[in-house]
Amino acid sequence: MINYTHIGVYGVLIRNEQILLIQKARGPHKGKWDLPGGSIEFGEEPYTALKREFVEETGIDGIHGTLRTALSYTMVYPYTEDQLEHLHHIGMIYHVHLNHQNFELKTCGDGQDSLGAKWFQLEEAKALQTTPFVMQVLTSIMEMRGHE
Repeated sequence: MINYTHIGVYGVLIRNEQILLIQKARGPHKGKWDLPGGSIEFGEEPYTALKREFVEETGIDGIHGTLRTALSYTMVYPYTEDQLEHLHHIGMIYHVHLNHQNFELKTCGDGQDSLGAKWFQLEEAKALQTTPFVMQVLTSIMEMRGHE
């Protein structure tokens, strides 16, 4: 088994009680719903990576993000047919706001990591097959709202 640490940036965008998610096209969470975001390229600033990934996966340009938290989890999955990978996934989670309301959501994917972006009601999102980051973020949102 190989060990691999992946560090990425992800954005939580909530509008009108809906959260924006993308459906994973590949990797250990293929088919599940995830926060828009992904890998930081060599030499790239995390916030720049967030803005780039948002455009690539959702079509939304002109976001403003504030670092919210960092989350992580580990999992074992079949990296290849005969090789298991022990993944340590670390995500810098940003709270994202739109700088403008005029955009066309990329619903058909980016040809790489995303099969498309979609808005979900917060309650509806809890019932989806999601990545651990989405589950943790939704739990946090619901707990905060329960204490209001």
